[in-house]
Amino acid sequence: MDSQHRVDKAARLMRKGSVRDAQKVSKLQRSLNDETSRMQSVQSRPNDKSLAPSPIVTLVVGAEARLFAAHEDVLCQSPFFERVIRSNFTDAQNRRISLPDEEPEVFSGILEYLYKGDYYPRLLHNKQRNSWELEDSLPRRVTPQTSPTINDSPKFGGGRAGQTPQTPAAVEATVFLSGISQHILRDTAIYCAADRFGLEELKRLALRKQGLQAGIDVGTILRSAQYCYANTPDSDSRLRAHYLALIIRCRKTFKRSGTMQAEMEKCGSDNVYGEASGKLFFDLFVAMCNHLDDVIDASNARTPKTI
Repeated sequence: MDSQHRVDKAARLMRKGSVRDAQKVSKLQRSLNDETSRMQSVQSRPNDKSLAPSPIVTLVVGAEARLFAAHEDVLCQSPFFERVIRSNFTDAQNRRISLPDEEPEVFSGILEYLYKGDYYPRLLHNKQRNSWELEDSLPRRVTPQTSPTINDSPKFGGGRAGQTPQTPAAVEATVFLSGISQHILRDTAIYCAADRFGLEELKRLALRKQGLQAGIDVGTILRSAQYCYANTPDSDSRLRAHYLALIIRCRKTFKRSGTMQAEMEKCGSDNVYGEASGKLFFDLFVAMCNHLDDVIDASNARTPKTI
């Protein structure tokens, strides 16, 4: 009785196993057939990228018409260039785009970012300090009187915001813009160009890099801030806020600066609001700084300092 039961049980298990195996084989065959048909359909489609490389586009940049060349698919990372390329070229026969209002030095940084994902000086991670820093910004001897700009800042004086004896001089911090005949912070110029070309990631990168700059003279900061306001929309809440926070944080340096007063007084030189309007802005700035200092001093006097 027991042996017969075992035989019947084994036979049932074999039949069940054979059914399951047949089902698995059938499912595997269907999967292979589906995959084969999918691969055949993919291979039958024309692949334009594999048949031909991306065409070269010539870019004519600046008032001096400097020439740049870039691949079309690289340029199309920018919504601005994608619209231009997908619609009509300025010179369709020669695949040429004219950018007369752009600065060649700034545009070269834009192209470098589109190809490499960064621009010089690159953003590097210091593993020893576990911090981010700019390429080639190694500690070296710094002359406090040396300024990255050669304009009217020594004439008015005013010191350098964020400067300490241990802080290395900024690497490639400024760029000369022929359109305004002034040196401004390179990262600010890159940020504004990235805004025009619709490159949000580049804007974030430029802002992060600018936050790592130190030892920049007051004149350069003020010119860069004015350039930022002139070349960003009112909705911009990042770079503009960065400059406002920097000036407030270093308010004592800016308050002592003759450059600050001179730049703000020049705001009224066009007689839009009257000749004295610039002086009003400076007086307002000093009054706000004094009021803020008084509030902080009163708060510190009431609250014991703790370590």
